[in-house]
Amino acid sequence: MFYSKKFKKFNNVKHCFFSRKGGFSKGIYQSLNCGKGSKDNKKNLFRNLSFVSKKMKVNQKKLALMYQTHSNKVIIITKKNKNLKKFNSDALITNLRGVALGVVTADCVPIILYDIKNQIIACIHAGWKGASSGIIENTVKKIKKLNSKNKIFASIGPCIGVKSYEVDLNFYKRFIAKSKNNTAYFLKKNKLKKFFNLRKYVNDKLVRLRVKVDHVNHDTFKEKNRFFSYRRSQKLGDNDYGRCISVISMS
Repeated sequence: MFYSKKFKKFNNVKHCFFSRKGGFSKGIYQSLNCGKGSKDNKKNLFRNLSFVSKKMKVNQKKLALMYQTHSNKVIIITKKNKNLKKFNSDALITNLRGVALGVVTADCVPIILYDIKNQIIACIHAGWKGASSGIIENTVKKIKKLNSKNKIFASIGPCIGVKSYEVDLNFYKRFIAKSKNNTAYFLKKNKLKKFFNLRKYVNDKLVRLRVKVDHVNHDTFKEKNRFFSYRRSQKLGDNDYGRCISVISMS
């Protein structure tokens, strides 16, 4: 379990970037797989999410999870929709207490946010697709729409590191076509491959939105005993992969 130094100082906010340890799943899902979209045993998944809920001190029914599709869709959880089983989005926002917001990742970036002035929390699932199509901007704009006077903090959790994220030239060209400034997020590997710095790409978006950012800096691909990784599972030829969960709630 990993924590943001900044968020630990907020008295009424609980958060955790969970590792893959401490759960009940077996095989490629060993052990705390929280991905409902995985082919893992449903009983084990339930036990894993129960473990997470207990650690967060919330009722398991109050742990809000998303059906994540790398979109730029944001949902605000209110008293009306809070009992939905899952939310079709890649970001959640709420000002309700006792509701925990969860995001699952396996290389993508988990982001938790807290507007200290208005007591609003949020979580974001940011892969390159969601990040480039505006999931971060959409989330922050929605928080600001709820109240224009705000002070937002974000913590960027464990994700794939730059030296682990190899991309081809088509991927690189797609980003450069959007903006020449995006060259800052690439390192050269060889003539045909680049490395992409997803963490910095996400960080800079938050900074431009005047969000104060801190990092829980771990590489999910490299640290195989601690985290699940989609890329690593592909390299190993596994037919599926586990997902780690990151959670935030207000007490």
